[in-house]
Amino acid sequence: MAKITYIEHNGTRHEVDVAPGMTVMEGARDNGIAGIDADCGGACACSTCHVYVAPEWVDRLEPKDPMEEDMLDFAYEPDPERSRLTCQIRVTEDLDGLVVQMPEKQI
Repeated sequence: MAKITYIEHNGTRHEVDVAPGMTVMEGARDNGIAGIDADCGGACACSTCHVYVAPEWVDRLEPKDPMEEDMLDFAYEPDPERSRLTCQIRVTEDLDGLVVQMPEKQI
């Protein structure tokens, strides 16, 4: 298991264990964490699972693929460095301690 910390826009923190092989989006969905809508169910066809990855984690994640880059253009206030779609972050043991923050809203 990897402990992932999700921080809502209002500062509310949720630390949950997410099984390797799941996505960061599935971890939020399965634990009822507000702020990650995941309207497309994880198909990378929307931007409603957008988060800002904590700066110390940006370079530790797999790089964004072109489809994720395209979808982030539709996200609310994307950050070129820190924005990611949680449906595209596959959890491994190496992600234990990952911290992500939700934007003010999902669009």
